[in-house]
Amino acid sequence: MQRTMVLELDIPSSPEYIAIVRLVVASVAIARRALLDERVDDLKLAVSEACTNAIEANRALNPGSAVHVEVWESPDRLEVCIEDSGPGFDPDKVASPPPITDPARLHFERGLGIPLIRSLVDNAAFVRKPNGTLVRLTVFGGPLDGDDTGTIYMDVTGFSGPSER
Repeated sequence: MQRTMVLELDIPSSPEYIAIVRLVVASVAIARRALLDERVDDLKLAVSEACTNAIEANRALNPGSAVHVEVWESPDRLEVCIEDSGPGFDPDKVASPPPITDPARLHFERGLGIPLIRSLVDNAAFVRKPNGTLVRLTVFGGPLDGDDTGTIYMDVTGFSGPSER
């Protein structure tokens, strides 16, 4: 399977940058893949959850570290990789929420992100690395015909945002 990176993005570990990642990933998905709008919306939500987890992980161990995002494509799929430099975790040991009909579910406030991510994309892989975690989100769908867009690299880690008034 031939994979090509089409986007590379570094963002500061700050929640206000999640919207940038969502918009950029959605733009790439819409411009390059034959995906239904609902699938793009699912991907955007999964990306938001994964970025939120990456930001929290970085803040726990390396608050100044960037979250690194890459978008890869092959003939039948689009993959979004989100990498942090936090302490890492074992996704198989993350507690599942109680069933929706269980009253205990009302008190289950954390830990819904990973099950949500898994339900929104065709495949979600969580890879423990020596210096963090890589989350790979995969959605299947062929390319749009005639697309010859190249790789895009963006680094917004030095962006200070709007000035204080």
